[in-house]
Amino acid sequence: MNTPADDGNNNLRYAEYVLGVLDADARAAVAHEIETTGEAATAVALWQRRLMPLADQIADVAPAPYVWARIHDALQLDAPARIQPRKGLWDNLQLWHWLGIGASVVAAALIVVVSLPHLAPTPTVVSAGYMASTIQQDNGVTGWTATMDLQHARMVVVPATPVAFAQGRAPELWLIPSGQKPIAVGMIARDKPTTLALDPTLLAQLGPTAALAVSVEPIGGSPTGQPTGAVIAKGVISGAPDAGDHTSKVASAYHRNAGQTSA
Repeated sequence: MNTPADDGNNNLRYAEYVLGVLDADARAAVAHEIETTGEAATAVALWQRRLMPLADQIADVAPAPYVWARIHDALQLDAPARIQPRKGLWDNLQLWHWLGIGASVVAAALIVVVSLPHLAPTPTVVSAGYMASTIQQDNGVTGWTATMDLQHARMVVVPATPVAFAQGRAPELWLIPSGQKPIAVGMIARDKPTTLALDPTLLAQLGPTAALAVSVEPIGGSPTGQPTGAVIAKGVISGAPDAGDHTSKVASAYHRNAGQTSA
């Protein structure tokens, strides 16, 4: 004989089955119940009628630029061994379609959790394994976005807006810790994602008071180890306190350190 608590748990399992969030074994168990018992089949049908319209009410949300950077990095799209050219994920409409469906399913699951009174709220856990920065040009337009994977000691820099450079010149990325000289991170592309390795020195300097900047340098990079060309974009690392004040200090720090180098 089922108790009220058992009925509630089963009802939740049927809702999770409709949302597609059960693991393979649990989903197979519910599917078997649907085939063998009318009670389970009716409960699942009711949840489908209740939950499916919720997905239609959720507006499409454009993913942030750093989402693509993480996908690009996780799939190792820069790997050299490729048998034949493949269509880039930027143009893969099916991928973005499924990402959108996944976001809708997660949103619907959150609605279910909130609507069931006997469920305790689940705290949100924010991963500290990533940092991000929006590197903006002086006109406020985003030039690049940078995602820092701390666990794997690498950074993926994705161009957001094409930037023109004179012949023989290219963008170089710098990390500027608060009150210190710029540290060269590496040359970056103006028209495609760039993955850069982060050595222990760079990792140790990443934090809420550091900033990123892009300067115009010779193709091979600054010959002095410090910026020699104009700074064209800058941005703080996400989570930094007093971000607005710190952003205004990036350009002055850049020019001050560049002046010390030239002297």
